[in-house]
Amino acid sequence: MTADEEVLLAVHTTVASQDDARRLAREVIRAGLAACAQLEPIESLYIWKGELVEEPEIRITFKTTRQRLQSLMKVIREAHPYEIPAITATPLQDPDPAYLSWVVGQTHPKA
Repeated sequence: MTADEEVLLAVHTTVASQDDARRLAREVIRAGLAACAQLEPIESLYIWKGELVEEPEIRITFKTTRQRLQSLMKVIREAHPYEIPAITATPLQDPDPAYLSWVVGQTHPKA
């Protein structure tokens, strides 16, 4: 499959701390499941077990390809500190060809 045929994705999840975010990002990048990870502090509000929760979190955005999505999601689920992690994927439209090629090169399974 060529870079032109690949679909670039942004895969998002959140964790409670910067340490958890870095640990998860390093594991994913080292496994070749994403080309990069961006970490950003956010404030989250949600209902958990009947209670309103308001707390800081770190959003992690992984850049990967559709081909690597299921493997990436499996690693996130297995390594994630939350009981039910939020994991979503968004297709990225019209990526710069050089950037897409780099992501594909970083995430393609090595023979």
